[in-house]
Amino acid sequence: MSDLPIFKYNPNAVMHGIIKKESVTCPICNEQRAYVYDGPFFAEEEVDGICPWCIHDGSAAVKYNGEFVDAGSIDDVGDDDKLEELTLRTPSYTGWQQEQWASHCDDYCAFKGYVGWKEIKTFKDELEDDLELIMDDFGYDEDELKENLVNTSGMQGYLFQCLHCGKHRLLVDVN
Repeated sequence: MSDLPIFKYNPNAVMHGIIKKESVTCPICNEQRAYVYDGPFFAEEEVDGICPWCIHDGSAAVKYNGEFVDAGSIDDVGDDDKLEELTLRTPSYTGWQQEQWASHCDDYCAFKGYVGWKEIKTFKDELEDDLELIMDDFGYDEDELKENLVNTSGMQGYLFQCLHCGKHRLLVDVN
């Protein structure tokens, strides 16, 4: 079982450093693994060293009665199976505040990565609705948003893509 599992809602978790190459003994399956999860896990008990396989099959969430994505911080898409896959079997990205997850076409989107204005400017028209909401929330005009939305800076962008129509979505938070 050396091939890493594929996560529908976070297909590039290794590329984004959410799953890291590091030798660990997973506290769920008790197997020596070459990869470890490095992201939020909401549970009563502090748990480190979770392997991607135990995230993917749901055993980590079951054993610790936890969630990788907080169900209280996401849109309701009206499908319990999709909700369970996202919250209990998907490695989350790490944000500065409470992580959120974008949805579209009545499903959760795939996390594409950490972004700033430079990385999203080619999607500006496609992201118009999200950008308008962000500018309204922060009281920014477009120039102020361009200046402040910088990857790994004070305002961090999180890019998502709809699994059905391909539309991009953008969420942000600030430190």
